[in-house]
Amino acid sequence: MSPDTTGVILAGGRATRMGGEDKGLVKLQGKPLFIHILEKLRPQVSHLLISANRNIDIYSQHQQVVADITPDFAGPLAGMLAALKISLTEWVVFVPCDVPDFPVDLVSRLWQGKKLALAAYADDGARAHPTLALLHRSLAPQLEAFLENGDRKLMLFLSNINAVPVIFADRPNAFKNLNTPEDIATWHPQTGNE
Repeated sequence: MSPDTTGVILAGGRATRMGGEDKGLVKLQGKPLFIHILEKLRPQVSHLLISANRNIDIYSQHQQVVADITPDFAGPLAGMLAALKISLTEWVVFVPCDVPDFPVDLVSRLWQGKKLALAAYADDGARAHPTLALLHRSLAPQLEAFLENGDRKLMLFLSNINAVPVIFADRPNAFKNLNTPEDIATWHPQTGNE
């Protein structure tokens, strides 16, 4: 059983491939994309936050919002740092707003798979999905220093902190990102992620 964990929906990006539209608010089968994530993540965690830099009034109607501390849309690591700094729990799990098929057992599997590590991330057996990650709150100073150094690469940071890949080879399609309007239009839920 995993301990109290804060879940964070990463919705703070620029979404350039979505024409600059706020990706978390793009409608998917009649409801905003971030709501799909919220509904699936809520049963897996004890607290929830939304990492957002735009439309904060809309997101905050549904959940507490945390904005990046660093300027200029510094990528997912900036959202992760902001959330780690305010988390009330030792463990924080991150899920991007554009992966609606992520597994309903994501948090428990990351927790079990991390063993003694302070961080773990999803891997479908063919490629890493570092934005679906479990991090210990104590990593905030290292992450802050990494960003202050001008680094932005999430996989490099995870490598630096010896994060453990947790293999979800049984769910190879669970981590598909919806990046474009075409992806949204053609999406249908993956079976086998329950």
